[in-house]
Amino acid sequence: MAITLKRQLDPDEKALIIKQHGRICFATGHKIAEVDQIQFDHIRAFAHGGASELDNIAPMCEEHNKMKGTLPLEDFRISLRLKEFFKEGDKLTLQNLLVFLKEKGDIEAFGRSVVVTPVGELVKLENATVSLQSNLHKCPTTGWHYFYGTLPVEVINSDDTDSAGVGLQPRYLIYEKVFELYRHFQNHPVLQPSVGRLSNEKILLFDGQHKIAALLWTGRRSFECKIYIDPELPLLNRTNISAHDNFSQTRFFASIMVAKLGAEFGALFENYKKLEDGNVKSESGFLRFLEADTTQKLSRGERNERFRSYLFNSVLQSKDNRLANFISNGNRSTDEHPLTIDQIRKSMFSNFLYEYAVDDDMTKSSYLRDSEVDNLVHLMNLLYDQALCSWKPLAGKNDASQLRLRRLFGSKPMMAWAELLRDAICARLDLTDREDQARPLYREVSAEQWKRIKKMIDRLVDFKIWSSPPNREIDRVVSDKKSAIKDWLKSKGLTTGYLLGAPE
Repeated sequence: MAITLKRQLDPDEKALIIKQHGRICFATGHKIAEVDQIQFDHIRAFAHGGASELDNIAPMCEEHNKMKGTLPLEDFRISLRLKEFFKEGDKLTLQNLLVFLKEKGDIEAFGRSVVVTPVGELVKLENATVSLQSNLHKCPTTGWHYFYGTLPVEVINSDDTDSAGVGLQPRYLIYEKVFELYRHFQNHPVLQPSVGRLSNEKILLFDGQHKIAALLWTGRRSFECKIYIDPELPLLNRTNISAHDNFSQTRFFASIMVAKLGAEFGALFENYKKLEDGNVKSESGFLRFLEADTTQKLSRGERNERFRSYLFNSVLQSKDNRLANFISNGNRSTDEHPLTIDQIRKSMFSNFLYEYAVDDDMTKSSYLRDSEVDNLVHLMNLLYDQALCSWKPLAGKNDASQLRLRRLFGSKPMMAWAELLRDAICARLDLTDREDQARPLYREVSAEQWKRIKKMIDRLVDFKIWSSPPNREIDRVVSDKKSAIKDWLKSKGLTTGYLLGAPE
């Protein structure tokens, strides 16, 4: 018969539990040092109905006991393993997780080749260990064939970019989402299948990777999937991007989306440049070329959006861009990645990158898009060198240097001072024409001019208001509208004139 306990254990009960388990943390099995305090917790959480009985109590180290909170022990162990996996990087997909689980011995294999054979109204999928049969369907809109099936982990993989071509996977895995779904699927069904395609006898999934990632941690090893057999890849890619962008419950405009859109558009752009049709090659000519191409099926708004993504991608994917390493892959900033693509778009891009197609002949020296991209990368690197290189993601909220950087690179403050910086740079470069001011970096910038711009960045970064003590007016103002923040900064002395060298 179990002994019913109060919430607090007496010394004899603690000694009995230690005798049973040793000085071993029940969360991970690591030894607890003699000088460290042992804490005791429910194996099944008290908040979730776990009884205060000796056989439901185990020793834990202080750190893991605090981290566990009210989580059931098994869920806490999964969260620790998930965090171990996510330490491998910030651009992880289902394929990375499958590699991780295979290396840890949780699964034997993944991504094995299969032969898919249509037989009348059926389709057969087989390899050395798997033999499945399913109904064959045909999409009435596209004519593409597809089938539904419960596929074992041995034959699935993520649709990532590799040497064979551009993958369709539009997201990276997010720890919070995987863990939330893992807990959800313990008691709730999966309502929709994951979606993939057959490519070179491989099953590649491009939608629903978070669901499969979560189910893998519950112990599931087979997954409901919808697989396209013969899709038209460009159209499928655009459809997939739209599904994750325009029609998703949460707007999806993250850096990986920019990369996907930009890479696809960039390939079309390069093909256009090589056309020998006698026409002048220009960016605006390229958009007209796409408009006349009925196979693209893009609206004017979609063409313009993809062109902007191509420009953004040119800046963000530059191997020289050091600031880009601080941009989050998702829509929210993190301690390690304090910037977001939306923030960069509304500050650096909106002020320093001309986002519209130009008419300049791309074969002439007057076409300066490459110079503009290089100039913007240079400007972003100045911000990195003079400020963000000191970013310390693990520093506490009271760290003076980190507090200054959080204020300086807050989303709305950055949008506000970027406008002031643009006006100062236009003045320094003697740009008085409105068209020139609209594209301040679309030109050659001399070394001497860069020295002067660097002094502006120095004055911006060293402006005294960023170093105010904690809990001052600035900490309230930074959450206001951009226009209000800009007016407030100017009232404190951060003006175009100050950036140009005038005293505060």
